[in-house]
Amino acid sequence: MSEDDQDEGLLVALSAHPLQRVGAYALAALARTTTPEGLSAEGFRDAVGTITEHAITAALVRDTKSERGFWLKASLSFFPNSKMNHHTNARREDEEIRAAVRLWRREPEYGARPGVACVLCGRAAVGFFGKVDVPLAESDLYRNNTPRGHLGMALCWPCLCSFYALPYGCRLTGGPSIALHSWDERFMARTVSRRVERNRQLIALGLPDSRAIRAKEVVALQALRDHEDRLTAGVELLVFSNNNRGQTLEIQSMDQPLAEWLRRSARQPSRRRGFPALLRAHSTPDRPGVVNLARNAFRSPELIAGACARYLAKRLDQGVVGADAADLAELSFSLVTEVMRMNQNEVDEIRSAGAQVAAWLAAENSAGKLREFNATLKEQKRMRHWLMRRNIDTLLAPVPGVDGPLITDDQFRLLFDPEVEQAWFHRQLLVVSVVRRLHELGFTPADRAQVAADLAAEDNDEDVAFMKGEES
Repeated sequence: MSEDDQDEGLLVALSAHPLQRVGAYALAALARTTTPEGLSAEGFRDAVGTITEHAITAALVRDTKSERGFWLKASLSFFPNSKMNHHTNARREDEEIRAAVRLWRREPEYGARPGVACVLCGRAAVGFFGKVDVPLAESDLYRNNTPRGHLGMALCWPCLCSFYALPYGCRLTGGPSIALHSWDERFMARTVSRRVERNRQLIALGLPDSRAIRAKEVVALQALRDHEDRLTAGVELLVFSNNNRGQTLEIQSMDQPLAEWLRRSARQPSRRRGFPALLRAHSTPDRPGVVNLARNAFRSPELIAGACARYLAKRLDQGVVGADAADLAELSFSLVTEVMRMNQNEVDEIRSAGAQVAAWLAAENSAGKLREFNATLKEQKRMRHWLMRRNIDTLLAPVPGVDGPLITDDQFRLLFDPEVEQAWFHRQLLVVSVVRRLHELGFTPADRAQVAADLAAEDNDEDVAFMKGEES
């Protein structure tokens, strides 16, 4: 085989396997290259050499509980029973361990290759590989072992080395590891490269990451916050372990519209103003808002809108419309249109009704009247009666700022018709619209509750750290 053919065989190809893709981007980052496709044969060799030397350094530590044993401990979740962490290393000489690890990570000779195609990219495989080299995350039943009589996955050398580089692209915990995957290549390149740089620092120290992680979903939220460009695909959160004692595989997915909305909300200046209130809306006595927001984003996205509505309702019950509530109301409308894909005509109708109700409340200039309206949200009959009564009052005695009826027939149908499936949500959105418009009108009744000074005290310390850009 010619030297050009050999170099051609070292080019990394992206496959449909999420973990191979993470590892391929990690290889590129280790070679200081943006994408796997741009990784030269020389860069590939350098990257593979680097991860081999790191494996040797970790293996020579021998004890996972030692001061510099974290990288060795992490290897148990990726390469159990390998030459890197074999139980016999404790009584072996350094040179023997070095030779064993290098042999394990050496490219197989051409004469020993099986003559079959790589199952991931279709190029010539260099051998069959099992759990010592690859996390076999296929299903709940067949996850961590090759079937009896089966030699393993047929892999080419670049795909195999992508799995060797996989730990560099993951958030390492000492137990199950966390990987982020997306079909947006720019997101992959930047997210994995940041993780590789962080892990290289930890490898140099031999220590675990000192930055605490309250929930695995926050890792994804942080990555979205750090991403500069518009996302073109959704995000997958993969939590897995190849360890002999606790094989796990968990995959959570977030669709592109929600992922992009969260990215813009946490990063874009015009949206960022409402993000602290979004975190407050999700904060509970036992958890910071960033944890609940991240979990809702992956598990129950519809709960995000509900949390915002409850937070705004609480503010109205105190008779105030603070700037944070108005910013959150604007953010909520963007969620409705960009993520929930609510019909724009229905949104416009509800916003129009909210503007009319806000004008009536502004004319009354009473925090008591505001609380009275907000109390109707808990019971649709009360809200319906309240709106019908004020509608008649407005028609009999026009109120400054209220143009025409307080609520039209179409708006009434959207809010209360039993055949309208989302009527309950439309009522919540009406409250959001009222908040937004009252803030625009500068609603500051003399009898309002004095709670604005307490808002900062409600911020959770972890939420504040997240807003400052500190990794969770």
